[in-house]
Amino acid sequence: MWYVVQTIGGQEKHVLDLMQKLVEPGLIEESFIPRYEVKKRIKGEWRTSQEVLLPGYIFVVSDKPNKLKVALRDIPKFTRLLSNNDVFVPLNDQEVAFINAFTKPDQRVIEFSSGVIEGDQIVILNGPLMHQTGLIKKIDRHKRLAYLDIEIMGRTKTVKVGLEIVQKRF
Repeated sequence: MWYVVQTIGGQEKHVLDLMQKLVEPGLIEESFIPRYEVKKRIKGEWRTSQEVLLPGYIFVVSDKPNKLKVALRDIPKFTRLLSNNDVFVPLNDQEVAFINAFTKPDQRVIEFSSGVIEGDQIVILNGPLMHQTGLIKKIDRHKRLAYLDIEIMGRTKTVKVGLEIVQKRF
């Protein structure tokens, strides 16, 4: 089952490293921080970098959540496993499917997409946003970002992913 560990924003990488060092082997099948690719202009040149998709959250795949809870208490800067009345609530199948649709195991990075605007429609030519145009709520063409509203952990969150509009057709 997939669970979410909440931590301090900006500390995700540090907490993930501590989890991988301090939690006994076999307790966690996979742990990752979902990221997305973005292009930034640095000294007049566009460069690809990675940003955290959901700041403050680390995703953990484990079939032993109670043992995981005990092991995580020893990790500094750990906040908590997201739970409801002390019962860990795993991500539902739709939330897991969403993450798996955009990323691959061992590489949990949403790759850059590109598309065109035809009239007032967005057509994605390649990348993980292909066939997902219904999720796009807003596009920032200058920053090369698409804003998506997704339902995750019982809340609607707005996340950013990389999208370059290569052409505007009329």
